Amino acid sequence: MTATLAPTLEQLFLEARTHSHWLDKPVPAELLQKIYETARWAPTAMNSQPARFVFVVSPEAKDRLEPTLSEGNREKTRLAPVTVIVATDTRFYENLPTQFPAYDAKPMFEANADMARDTAVRNSTLQGAYLLLAARALGLDAGPMSGFDPAAVNAEFFPDGRFQANFLINLGYADHSKVYPRGPRLAFEEVASVL
Repeated sequence: MTATLAPTLEQLFLEARTHSHWLDKPVPAELLQKIYETARWAPTAMNSQPARFVFVVSPEAKDRLEPTLSEGNREKTRLAPVTVIVATDTRFYENLPTQFPAYDAKPMFEANADMARDTAVRNSTLQGAYLLLAARALGLDAGPMSGFDPAAVNAEFFPDGRFQANFLINLGYADHSKVYPRGPRLAFEEVASVL
């Protein structure tokens, strides 16, 4: 998937795959910024924007990440040009006075830790998905994954505790000759109802 023209359903969904094998082709920093600049406009609850993204690119940063990964995720992550740590800002509400000026929502989250946590996790997950779609739309392939030790990632990359790792996304240019067969998907009738 190297097209950078108007995205199609095929590019974003119908032919998109979770990739594990990567070409030795770097992803320019400018493209990573463009991916974020595209994804940031997608909606979140109260414009909360709790996701934080760490683009792990350098060999030194990859060395720091590797011990936190499950064994099955180590090689594909080491070989991916970029691994994004999608994290959650536990104090996202500090930005609400600027990001959501409709009314003062900050005290609502400060006073309710459970609501703040649930809102942060739900919306940072949503933002991670937006980032993945933006990457695909701009010509990259992606391999999202959750096989890692979040506590170890937090200790290594977010030692002050404010950010919490949510999930990881490998990004780059996939080796399409090594793609696994696509698994089936559940039918509409199995997962959805119209009331």
